Amino acid sequence: MRLEKCWFCSTNIYPGHGITFVRNDATVFRFCRSKCHKNFKMKRNPRKVRWTKAYRKLAGKELAEDATFELERRRNRPEKYDRELVHKTIKAMEKIDEIRTKRQDRFYEKRMQRAKQLQKKADKVQLEKEIHLVKAPAALTAEKEKLRVAVEEQQAATMEE
Repeated sequence: MRLEKCWFCSTNIYPGHGITFVRNDATVFRFCRSKCHKNFKMKRNPRKVRWTKAYRKLAGKELAEDATFELERRRNRPEKYDRELVHKTIKAMEKIDEIRTKRQDRFYEKRMQRAKQLQKKADKVQLEKEIHLVKAPAALTAEKEKLRVAVEEQQAATMEE
């Protein structure tokens, strides 16, 4: 069973699915769904359409270069069937898939660290602005009174020196 890639969005196309378009120069384009086919007919660039893999890789949102992608390349050289070789290949494919998912998760976490920090800062600022919604007014006045007393004590201490 051969899984093809969609020319536009780079998703897998399973046998019996999708649309195949052959141009006059015998170039074959495969599309996973009519959405991709219509975008191709409108001459849209997949690198500029936000939901495609090409855009996500170009914008740095997905892992662009990794050694595991090399193993996904298509090979047309026929191999002699060997049961043990097939078993080893399947095990290796599972291991490679596991490695790739771990690397992608690490990449995502690294990319999201800055966003988390910015979100925390924004949350703190919002909390300071809207503290009156969280605390009761009496508690706020008591807190201000404590601060005022502390400031007066500090001023008194500095005056004595």
